[in-house]
Amino acid sequence: MDLEKLQIDIDNSYNRRFKSVDKRVTHAMDHLSDELNIQINELNLNEIKTIATTILDIETQTLKSDVESLLAQKELIERSLEKKSEELQESKYSVFNAMETKLENQQDALSKLHQVKLQSIDLYDFLSETVESAIITALEKDKDGDIRETTQEVIKDITFEAIKEGSLNTIRIRKILSTILHSAVDIAEATPTKADDILNATLHGMRSGLIRSIDRFKKRLAYMPVEAKHILIEDYDTIMEDLNQTDTLFSQVVQTQASENTQEIRKLLLDINKNMHYDLEELVHISKETADVMRERFSSFAKTAVKKADTALKSEAAQEAKRMGKQAWGVAKTALGSAIKTAKGAIDNKEK
Repeated sequence: MDLEKLQIDIDNSYNRRFKSVDKRVTHAMDHLSDELNIQINELNLNEIKTIATTILDIETQTLKSDVESLLAQKELIERSLEKKSEELQESKYSVFNAMETKLENQQDALSKLHQVKLQSIDLYDFLSETVESAIITALEKDKDGDIRETTQEVIKDITFEAIKEGSLNTIRIRKILSTILHSAVDIAEATPTKADDILNATLHGMRSGLIRSIDRFKKRLAYMPVEAKHILIEDYDTIMEDLNQTDTLFSQVVQTQASENTQEIRKLLLDINKNMHYDLEELVHISKETADVMRERFSSFAKTAVKKADTALKSEAAQEAKRMGKQAWGVAKTALGSAIKTAKGAIDNKEK
């Protein structure tokens, strides 16, 4: 049977005057049987498919047109929304940059302004842009074909600066690591010849930055102000639990990013993560050491300390510490800006 002729015949004979789809479809099928003497039960798959798709196209033509129109509008709205969101962030940066310049010699006011900035700007977008800028800078300055060492140092500094002053809770660290890795993956996909180098350096840099952050936290336990200690004790069980699974957290971040990307990127990430198995022992070691220090210093009086700390927890210093504990204290311009300067300096020194 000529499928094209069949399609044309259905289209020409389709009676759109019937109000219900049942009647329209029944009329079309009866037309095939009664007027064209087609035995519907004897048709092959392609012939049945032609009949069904032709009727579907007729019935859904208006809806398809509406959907296409709405999708076009959606695309325009999304582009406009993205542009306006970027303009909004840029406007915020402009205001804060101007205020920072004005207050550059007034450190107390500048510190408070940075706290406001932390609450006003999308820090993860900021972190993402910083990672992209750092890796692209390394690629642009690359002359000897090996960007791993420099990129690893860049990512280590950025990871450390993003994590170091805030809480060590799993959700926050996962978000930071995921943001860094996602940005690196985007560049790796756009630079396939350097993808292995970029992702290797990124994962090793993330691991080193995380280790450095946890080690810093361990060393600072002994020197934390009273208010911060009480806040730490409040979150004692959560932090202890999170410290005992940092290697699992790291691997989960990699596996999640792998599952969301192309087959090539997925294989690279999973292979690199597998080969890092022994490298993660250092992460496990420092995490357990930190947990032991916390247990030794706080577990014996954790329960009673919180009750005795009511007054301290209501103090201005305590409330400020609590607010800042939920943010990356150094993620604003001073911290991540210094990471970029450090990275670019490392690149320049390597070239000399």
